[in-house]
Amino acid sequence: MEREIIKTLDGSTTIHLKEWNECYHSKHGAIQEAKHVFIKNGLSLFEDNPVSILEIGFGTGLNAFITFLEANQKNQIINYTGVEAYPVNADEVLSMNYVSELEANQFEEIFKKMHECDWNQKNEISPNYSLTKRKQFFDEIDDFEIFDLIYFDAFGYRVQPELWSTEIFQKMYNSLKPNGVLVTYAARGVVKRSMIEVGFTVEKLAGPPGKREMFRAVK
Repeated sequence: MEREIIKTLDGSTTIHLKEWNECYHSKHGAIQEAKHVFIKNGLSLFEDNPVSILEIGFGTGLNAFITFLEANQKNQIINYTGVEAYPVNADEVLSMNYVSELEANQFEEIFKKMHECDWNQKNEISPNYSLTKRKQFFDEIDDFEIFDLIYFDAFGYRVQPELWSTEIFQKMYNSLKPNGVLVTYAARGVVKRSMIEVGFTVEKLAGPPGKREMFRAVK
C-alpha cells in the first residue's frame, strides 16, 4: 500500500495511505488530536498516580512520546504498552517532525529510543517510563485486568470496521482494571453500541479540532 508523509493543519506530520485515503492521525492536526483525545480526556484523569497504558495502534509513536513528555513534566510513573501489527519503518520515523513541533529537542534521543528499542520486551526509556512494543494483531490480545487506560487509536471504521467490533471491545474491556478508561477519537453510533454491549459506560465528549465529538468509555 503506497504511503506518503504529509503535513497536517497544526504543522505536525502524519502518514497518509493513498489507497484508503486514510491517515495515521487527523489531517486537522496530529499533535492537537493526540493531546485532546488521549491526554486531556484520558491521562489527565489519573493525575499524578502511576498509570499502566495500552495503546491500540502504536504507529508513529506520537501518542507514546507525548505521554512521555507529560509524565516527565509531572514526574508520573508510566508503564506503556503499544500494540502494532505493522511497525512503521525507520525512514518514516525519521521523517516525523514531532520532536521539533513539540519543542522537545532535548528529548530527541528518547523519541529515537522508543522506535529503536526491542519489540516484545519491556524497555526502560527513562527512570519513570517503560515501554513494551508488541508486534501483534488486535484480535490476539488476551490481557486481563492489567491496564488503567487504553488509547484506542486504530484506523477508522470506514476502512477497517473489523477493528471496531464487539469482539475487539470485549478484549479491551477484559484488559482494563475495574474503573479503567478507554478513550478514542471515534464517535460513530455503531462503535458506541459495541462498547455498551460488552459492558462499558460510554460518554460523548467534544472532539479535537476538525471533529465534533469523541467517545470515552469506563469499565
